[in-house]
Amino acid sequence: MDEPPPKSGWFERLGALLIRKPEDREQLITLLHSAFERNLLDSDALSMIEGVMQVSEMQARDIMVPRSQMDIVNISKKPEHFIPFVIEAAHSRFPVIESDEDEIIGILLAKDLLRYYADPEEFNIRDMLRPAVFIPESKRLNVLLKEFRSNRNHMAIVVNEYGGVAGLVTIEDVLEQIVGEIEDEYDFNEEEDNIVMEADGRYRVKAITEIENFNDVLGANFSDEDYDTIGGLVLNKFGRVPDRNESVVIEPFKFTVQRVDSRRLHVLKVEKLAAPAESPAK
Repeated sequence: MDEPPPKSGWFERLGALLIRKPEDREQLITLLHSAFERNLLDSDALSMIEGVMQVSEMQARDIMVPRSQMDIVNISKKPEHFIPFVIEAAHSRFPVIESDEDEIIGILLAKDLLRYYADPEEFNIRDMLRPAVFIPESKRLNVLLKEFRSNRNHMAIVVNEYGGVAGLVTIEDVLEQIVGEIEDEYDFNEEEDNIVMEADGRYRVKAITEIENFNDVLGANFSDEDYDTIGGLVLNKFGRVPDRNESVVIEPFKFTVQRVDSRRLHVLKVEKLAAPAESPAK
C-alpha cells in the first residue's frame, strides 16, 4: 500500500504562492501579507521578512545612537572614577576618549575591567583597548551586518562627512530591525520583575507595567482611565517617542528612558523626588 506523500512545509507552500512573480517590492509585500492571511506564514516570520527587506534600505544614520547620547569612557580619569559609570550604564562595550573629547581612541570591553581588581597596580587600561571601527553615516545596514559578521566586531563608530563622530551602531541595533527588541543579561522579563528596586533606591520599571501595579508598589496615585501602562503615561507626557537617557517629571517621580527603540518604550528608570520643603511660618 502506497504511503501518502508528506505534507509540504510552510516554505514550500510560500514558494508556490510566489510563483506569481511579483513585479516590484510593493507586490511582494502584498503577496507576503496574503500568505499570512492564508496561514502560510505566522506573524513572527512575516515581521522578520519585512525587517530584512527594510534593513536593505536603511542606513547607519537611521538607527545610530547620537553622539550626545553615547556612553563614553574617559581614560584620562582613574579607573576608580569611571568604573562606577560603567557599572551604571551596564553596556558590554564602550567607546573611549582621552584628552580630546571628539576623538575616539578605541573600544573598551567592560569585562576587561576585571583585571583591574586582580592587580590594580599593574593595570594599564590602554593595553585593554580594542581598535575602533569607523563607518560613514550612509553605510547601508545590510552591508554593515555582513561586515559585523565577517570581522567579528560588534560596534562601529559613525562619522559624518567632516570626519566628526556622529554616533554609534552595534550589531544588536541592526538585528533588532529584523527580529525586534533583543533582551540581554541586564533585561528582566519575569512577571514578578516588572518593577525592580536598585541599590541606589531608584527603580527599573518595564514600560508595559500596568499603572495599577505601579501605584501599588511605589505608592503613586496615577489615573489609569486614559492609559493602561506606565509607558503610555510617560509617552503622552513626552508627546513623542523619546531618546535614551531623556527624562521627564510627572510629580512626584522623575522618569528616565533606559531602553527604547524607534517605535516604543521598553524600560524606564524611576526616581521618587523629594517633597519640597515647606516655607517657615512667619
